[in-house]
Amino acid sequence: MSDRLLNVLFLCTGNSARSIMAEAILSREGLGRFQSFSAGSQPKGDVHPITLDVLRNLNYDLSKFRSKSWEEFSGPEAPPLDFVFTVCDNAANEVCPIWPGQPMTAHWGIPDPAAVQGSTAEEHAAFFDAYRMLFNRISLFTALPLASLDKLSLQTRLQAIGKDQSRASLEAPTEPTA
Repeated sequence: MSDRLLNVLFLCTGNSARSIMAEAILSREGLGRFQSFSAGSQPKGDVHPITLDVLRNLNYDLSKFRSKSWEEFSGPEAPPLDFVFTVCDNAANEVCPIWPGQPMTAHWGIPDPAAVQGSTAEEHAAFFDAYRMLFNRISLFTALPLASLDKLSLQTRLQAIGKDQSRASLEAPTEPTA
């Protein structure tokens, strides 16, 4: 990987909760190595209010988050993407645009917190749980030795992160013992 900032796009259908949280997390945890974006195939138009509550409670600057279409990242003016991660199952099953930069892709499905119906406390707990899962996966991603991994090894580790195989994503593959 190069010395420039690596561009990462997080996709979800509505771009109102999970992908917004992922964008926020990577923008803070990426230690100046990544530029993060989020988008949706069918954006809701607004960020979910509980998403904003969670991010506000965790001291994120909310000024840059908005629900937007993935079309912003597929045209000639779009930044070249290095990584594209789907964070919801619906987006993973959709036909995606052609991304500039031929990014590496992986699916990191997270349950939809906006689908939880219950008390206010239960709904907030679902959003904090989604945040925690995304934070863990993004922490694993930022810890990868990107400069020293070949594309196949990197792709394998990106997919392992999405399957919650946290140790497998960081450790080098080992040869089977006889």
